[in-house]
Amino acid sequence: MNLEDVYKTIAFPSDEILFKEKNSKFFGYAFPIQIEAEVKPIIDGLRKHHPHAVHYCYAYQIGTDTLLYRANDDGEPSNTAGIPIYGQIQSFGVTNVLIVIVRIFGGVKLGVGGLISAYRTAAQMTLESAEIIEKTINIHFQIAFDYKNINKVMRVIKEKNTEIVSQKMEMSCEIEIITRKKNAEIIFDIFNTMFEVKIKRL
Repeated sequence: MNLEDVYKTIAFPSDEILFKEKNSKFFGYAFPIQIEAEVKPIIDGLRKHHPHAVHYCYAYQIGTDTLLYRANDDGEPSNTAGIPIYGQIQSFGVTNVLIVIVRIFGGVKLGVGGLISAYRTAAQMTLESAEIIEKTINIHFQIAFDYKNINKVMRVIKEKNTEIVSQKMEMSCEIEIITRKKNAEIIFDIFNTMFEVKIKRL
């Protein structure tokens, strides 16, 4: 199996976990995300859910080929929260994921080392409680052809186990297909050399 072809993420939002350290409470959450714009509404929701918390620290990573990531300490000393959380995302090898650790201060200062350890542990527990799944990296193509060529197009789609996303069958037909990244070049070449058939990557 070509490892470039798959990535790990979480199936759905994790259950809330609680880690306690010297009276401070650290609530951990993991969310599957696709785009950066999803982050703020999730954080806002957690602020409403935990109105007495002081810090809503988080880290996320999005993408497979090109990674987009961010770590936020939300008022904790620099690099004591966001980076340890992000470290766990890397350690578990997941992407398209947001981890938020909400801290309710318990009156005892933990110090830099204590904070790093607490946020790291809370993030680790959060990811351990999440269901981690493997997904394939898929490429979308659009195939355009005249109806008379439908049989030869459909034969390739069936033989190569590609998935049809949408189709418009009239005199001129358009089909959108998905294929795994490792098969994309082969699929493209087959349709590209076919007479009266056009293919483009979406």
